[in-house]
Amino acid sequence: MTFVADVWTSFAREMKPLVSGWVWLAFGLVQPLLYIGLFVPLLGGIGIDGPSPLQWFIPGMIVMLTLFGTAMVGWSLTEELLSGVLERFLATPMSRPALLIGRALKELFPLVFQAVVMIIIAIPFGLQLFPLEMLYGLVLLGLFGVGVAALSYALAVAAKDDTSMFYMVSQSVALPLMLLGGVLLPMEMAPGWLYTASRFNPLTYVVEAERALFVGEFFTPAALNGTLVVVAVLIVGLAVGSRVIKRASL
Repeated sequence: MTFVADVWTSFAREMKPLVSGWVWLAFGLVQPLLYIGLFVPLLGGIGIDGPSPLQWFIPGMIVMLTLFGTAMVGWSLTEELLSGVLERFLATPMSRPALLIGRALKELFPLVFQAVVMIIIAIPFGLQLFPLEMLYGLVLLGLFGVGVAALSYALAVAAKDDTSMFYMVSQSVALPLMLLGGVLLPMEMAPGWLYTASRFNPLTYVVEAERALFVGEFFTPAALNGTLVVVAVLIVGLAVGSRVIKRASL
């Protein structure tokens, strides 16, 4: 029970500025909404067979929002490292892994909120709803975001006060993952060598799972593969993050 209480304490602490800073959540939607308004109209002429382009474009955008939104959350931890706040927390009897897990769980709420807003806005543009499948897709995205956030926090602790190192590594990893994940366009449109390279990218399977779910395909290999990747990222993220923060000496 002590561990659970520590997780809750960390989670509640991180939620306070999130609730009061809702404007930043809305601001984070500006870029995706620009894509919907200015990029989606171009998709009608690219000749992809199948459902409306929104059915595969919106899930791709939500995955991109999740990836970049959580890959950079460790930045807030670097500020606490520099100010000495984290050092004081680590000196308390609170469980170190609980401190990290509570912070990572907080990322569920902004991710799901922004994804739901994007879905609602896309409905007038022609997005068809598959409630149960989309709900499962949001759960997958939330868990994926928690795993990535834990890795981001681990990187921040490892980088200590070297903020430029944190930024360089996180961006150097996140950008290739996005480009090879087929976020903006399906990788089936890519040259053979690029498509083959994308099969080694875990984000590809998350994107494909979301696209399958957004067209109502639940019991498919794409949804299963994406689920397995999300579970793996979640386990690895929490394990690595817990290990790094346990060994941290600030």
